[in-house]
Amino acid sequence: MISDRAARCQVRARPAAARSAGPADGLDYPGPVPTILGHAVVAVCAGRALPPLDPMPRRFWVAVAALAMLPDLDVIAFELGVPYGAPWGHRGASHSLAAAVVVGLLAALALRRALPLPWPLAWACLSAAMASHGALDALTDGGSGVAFLFPFDDGRYVAPWRPLRVSPIGRHFFGPWGLATLASEARWLGIPAGILLAVGVIRRGARTRADARRAIR
Repeated sequence: MISDRAARCQVRARPAAARSAGPADGLDYPGPVPTILGHAVVAVCAGRALPPLDPMPRRFWVAVAALAMLPDLDVIAFELGVPYGAPWGHRGASHSLAAAVVVGLLAALALRRALPLPWPLAWACLSAAMASHGALDALTDGGSGVAFLFPFDDGRYVAPWRPLRVSPIGRHFFGPWGLATLASEARWLGIPAGILLAVGVIRRGARTRADARRAIR
């Protein structure tokens, strides 16, 4: 990861409409990568590829998807007048690793009686789901960096390689900028997520067939 300040000169130009938009207009500003559902899709597909998570019930996957999207609730900061780069602004505290650990712990404790999984492992999985949000945001080509180390460090960080288009929020999502972010999401998130999901499906199918053969014997 590199600091947001060091990376600013590397950010690719966005459409003119996007450059003119900002928090003050209440409609358009850089938002989540590229759509909020992309976070949920990546987290769930990655989890489905892991063998220890095969027996997880639907409520677990709902929790994974919800936690992967949860950090973007901080967009309310724009309406409250909180500066983008402030610790409690967008991509700030809610996107930190500390927040993922704490919220993941609370979710794991709440679900511990309903999951066929030791709660420490559930904690790790749920925390990873929430932390994945900031990791994906750091791969976008615009917006502020991510406050991964809050509250120990207020710095914002981005990845050295940022292939994902940052998403507009508001009316520009339905224009060229929005279409470009969807194309970016399909290429850089949809294809890897589909591969992970296919791996999980194939592996579970092979296990089912092996179990059936053993039962016949």
